[in-house]
Amino acid sequence: MSKKDMEEEVKEAELDEEAEEVTEGTEQEEADPKDEQIAQLKDQLLRTMAEFDNYRKRTAKERMELEPEITAKNLKEFLPVIDNIERALAAECSDENYKKGIEMIYESFTSALVNLGVEAIGTEGEQFNPAYHQAVQQVEDDSKEEGTIASVFQKGYKIGEKVLRFAMVAVVK
Repeated sequence: MSKKDMEEEVKEAELDEEAEEVTEGTEQEEADPKDEQIAQLKDQLLRTMAEFDNYRKRTAKERMELEPEITAKNLKEFLPVIDNIERALAAECSDENYKKGIEMIYESFTSALVNLGVEAIGTEGEQFNPAYHQAVQQVEDDSKEEGTIASVFQKGYKIGEKVLRFAMVAVVK
């Protein structure tokens, strides 16, 4: 198609549009405010939908960021319970069935914590790490290497890389 042919088609299209405008006349003038209002409402609806979608995405992201914090806070409340169960296991007891029941409770509780992703921190012979351990005492022990944990006073726990409670330990100096 040549340039002249294209120009003629454009002119014909413009003439057709003008003819339609003349025939509609007053009807189009009345329809324009309604069309504008419809266009405004559509625009407003699209903006509201986009705003709501952004809100939904933002709250989902915030929820995902807060979930580990909430889980850690709730699990911290259970740590004294497991400490008390460990003390009960360490205590002398003449009733074997009672002791066996406490052991079963302890195993159930620790397996529940493991299923939630909680790991115990601080075992004797492990290398001291200030990111996970709190040294409350230094001891001399020639049989162990310097900087290793000599004894654990209170177990620590972590979930992922977040420490729930630091292990209180004695370190060989």
